[in-house]
Amino acid sequence: MMDTEQLGTHISKQFNTDLENLREEVLAMGGIVEEQITLALDAFTNNDSDIADKVIANEKMVNAKEMKIDEACTKVLAKRQPAAGDLRLIVTILKTITDLERMGDEAEKVARMAKALANKELATAHVKLHYGALLHLGNHVKKMLHDSLDAFARMDVESAINVAKLDNQADEEYNAISRQLITYMMEEPRRISEVLDFMWSARALERIGDHANNICEYVVYLVQGEDVRHKSWDEMQRLAKDE
Repeated sequence: MMDTEQLGTHISKQFNTDLENLREEVLAMGGIVEEQITLALDAFTNNDSDIADKVIANEKMVNAKEMKIDEACTKVLAKRQPAAGDLRLIVTILKTITDLERMGDEAEKVARMAKALANKELATAHVKLHYGALLHLGNHVKKMLHDSLDAFARMDVESAINVAKLDNQADEEYNAISRQLITYMMEEPRRISEVLDFMWSARALERIGDHANNICEYVVYLVQGEDVRHKSWDEMQRLAKDE
């Protein structure tokens, strides 16, 4: 459930309801994107074209959710003319749904690459050795997404910062996968096409981690009113202590 204590109350009960509905819609959209990532990973690790097709088809749901929330935010801005914390909430929601939509795009990319590999019936043992690494990276960034949404729901700056710190691990895992596969492509140039599909999938997952990191920065902005996109973790941590 969304922590609403920090937002205060308004004379208009409908305004409170509108804000609460917007927050719940963001979390619902996040849940859809989480499921998309889960299915994309399943499609990839099981070479399942049917699951991949489901992810591709469901991308329309993510896009529709973004448009619905965007329109609702526009109506609130026009009708209520929110200020201070309420305005920051609307801005945070608009930015968050953009990142969620892009995560959905990245999950779709993984699904498309999974379908391409399944259709090629890739049987290269060396490449398949890295499926576990890709699955680990995928689960890592999916947890980052889940925890960033939890920090948003609870308006928890410290949790948001802790999740943002995990982005380095995602980068390191992606870089390790890339180095190993580049070496393999040099040794087996005939497999470059298949390996590139694998690498693009790893890159898409790494980008999901970046978007989860963005959501964490928005949480700090929402609660503290401070833009921390170019601040260090130490500076962000000091903000959390000042909360």
